[in-house]
Amino acid sequence: MKIRALENRYAAALVARDRDGIMRSYTPGADLFVFEAVPPRQFVGARVYRQHVQEFLVNFHAPFTYEVYEVVVTIAGDVAYEHSIQHLVGRDNPGNRIDMTFRVTDAYRKIKGEWFIVQEHASFPVDPQTGKADFSAAPSL
Repeated sequence: MKIRALENRYAAALVARDRDGIMRSYTPGADLFVFEAVPPRQFVGARVYRQHVQEFLVNFHAPFTYEVYEVVVTIAGDVAYEHSIQHLVGRDNPGNRIDMTFRVTDAYRKIKGEWFIVQEHASFPVDPQTGKADFSAAPSL
C-alpha cells in the first residue's frame, strides 16, 4: 500500500536525518497543518514546518531509533487517514536519553497520483494523577 510505503520512507528519512526526505511525505504548500507534540504545538505551511524539522534534527543526536507500529489506514477516494503508535529513542544535545512513545494521526490527500500528509496530529497521553505527559504509555489491547 502506498501510504504504508510513505510511512516507511518517512521513518527511514528521519533516522538518516534527511530533512528533504522527511518533507517529501508532506504536501509542499501552505495547506499543511501540523499539531506537534512539542512546542509551539501548531505549524501552518510546509515552509514553517520544514524549519521545525531542521531544529529537531539539530537538537537530537544520531544515532537514534524510530519505530512506527499499530498502523491503521483508511482510504476513501483521494483522501485517507492513518493512526499509529510511534516510538523514538536517542539523545538530545546535552546528552540526555530520550525515550518517547506517542500517538500520531495523519490525514492524506492524493495529489497528481501521489499521497501526501496534509494534516498531522502528534500527542502524548496525559497522566490524570500528575497532569503531565506520559512518554512511555503502552496501548491497552
